[in-house]
Amino acid sequence: MKSTSVKLSVIVITHNEEKNIIGCLRSVAWADEIIVVDAKSTDETVENAAQFTTKIFITEWKGFAAAKNFALQKVSNEWILWLDADERVTPKLALEIKQLLSEASDEYVGYEIARRAYFLGKWIKHCGWYPGYVTRLFKCSAVKFKEMRVHEKLEVSGNVGKLNSDILHFTDDTLFHYLVKFNRYTTLAAEDLADGGKRSSYFDLLVRPPYLFFKMFFLHRGFLDGMHGFVLSLLSANYVFVKYAKLREMNRRLPKSSH
Repeated sequence: MKSTSVKLSVIVITHNEEKNIIGCLRSVAWADEIIVVDAKSTDETVENAAQFTTKIFITEWKGFAAAKNFALQKVSNEWILWLDADERVTPKLALEIKQLLSEASDEYVGYEIARRAYFLGKWIKHCGWYPGYVTRLFKCSAVKFKEMRVHEKLEVSGNVGKLNSDILHFTDDTLFHYLVKFNRYTTLAAEDLADGGKRSSYFDLLVRPPYLFFKMFFLHRGFLDGMHGFVLSLLSANYVFVKYAKLREMNRRLPKSSH
């Protein structure tokens, strides 16, 4: 990587990721710069990350989008690769990125990368999860993260291409881990909806969840992932139900309009 004319910065946001961060950063040790923004971890995350970079910034947690926008302010290079701590860049993807940057084309300002998820001990190949393209390689000047509490959106100004290789996503290894995130993320997602003026309806509670299960398990052939596909589809449907149930609870606490 260091021999190419175009340099790459990697950004990673962390909080108590001592189990994941070494594997994550080792997979991008070839990059020119690694920026880690840590939300005051209480485990060995920072110490482990220090094996790979000195550019570690410890900050108060102000949300996913705010943390990533902060990371973008700290990079030294125009091209950015964004990774989550539980993700890995494969050697094949690393070679593809190196080749791409060595060509220095102006055709695209960003690239989508397929993400392959390892969920409860199995690679998920269906359920709408794979290839699950996400824009992770981009020019810093062409993007910003939309301020949302969870599932932040990357807004890109320009054309976006696609790479051929995968990012590996080592998501929830146990149901306990999934459910801990589940409670937090459904609350954050409901708050985002409430901020946008959304009100929970019977349609949201009674139709959206079973339809999502049907879409993931049947339309996206989650049944081909066996019991893992069934569990994932059911949990995802339940996520939608709980998100809108929490929104309904938030709506009831709001003062009613006089109109």
